[in-house]
Amino acid sequence: MNVPDHQLLGGEVYHYHTKLMAKDPRGVGGRHNWHQDYGYWYKNGCLFPNMLSVFIPIDPCRKENGCLQILEGSHKCGRIDHDLVAGQQMCNQERLDQVKAKLPLKYVEMDPGDALFFHCNLLHCSDANNSETKRWVLIPCYNKATNDPVYKHHHPNYSKLHKVPDSALRECRNYTDLSGKDFMDPQTDKTTDVTANKSPA
Repeated sequence: MNVPDHQLLGGEVYHYHTKLMAKDPRGVGGRHNWHQDYGYWYKNGCLFPNMLSVFIPIDPCRKENGCLQILEGSHKCGRIDHDLVAGQQMCNQERLDQVKAKLPLKYVEMDPGDALFFHCNLLHCSDANNSETKRWVLIPCYNKATNDPVYKHHHPNYSKLHKVPDSALRECRNYTDLSGKDFMDPQTDKTTDVTANKSPA
C-alpha cells in the first residue's frame, strides 16, 4: 500500500467510514446484491463519485465462502440508478444485465494481508457463505475533502485526516475507549431497510 491516497482520488481525502462485513459459516453471513457503493453514498448527499473503498480480508476469501464478485471495468459506466431490494440498495436490473453482457465477471479470491482498492462506481456483489469457514473483511472508505456531503447523515462530513506512522498500530494500547466514535444504526439509515425479509429477485 505505497500509493498515496491523494493520488488515487486526485487530492486531499478524509475517512468517510469503516465497516466490518461478517459472513459466518453455513449461510449465516448473507448475500449482497449487485450495487455500486455510490448507489448508497449518492443518496447520502455526496455529489461527486470521488470516493473509494479498500477491501481488506481478515480471513481467506474464496468463491465457496462468498468472496467479492466484480464486473471488471464497470466503474467507467458512471452512476447507475439503485432501488431498495430486500433491504439493500440494488442497481437497476435491466442496466445490470446490459453491463454483464459487455464486461467480464471476476471472483476476487484474496488472502489475509491482501488489499483491493476500488472506485465507488465499481459494480460488485457477493454470495452467501455456505461453507464451513467464516469470511470477515474490513472495508475502510474514503471521500475527497472537496466532496463534503450536502446532507447530514450517519457518516461524517469532512474532518482532517491526520496521518500517523505505521508504528502507531503496534504502539496502540487503547482498545476499548469508543469516545468520539459513532456507529451506524440501521434502523435510522435511509439507504437500507433492516425490516425487509423478502429475498432478492
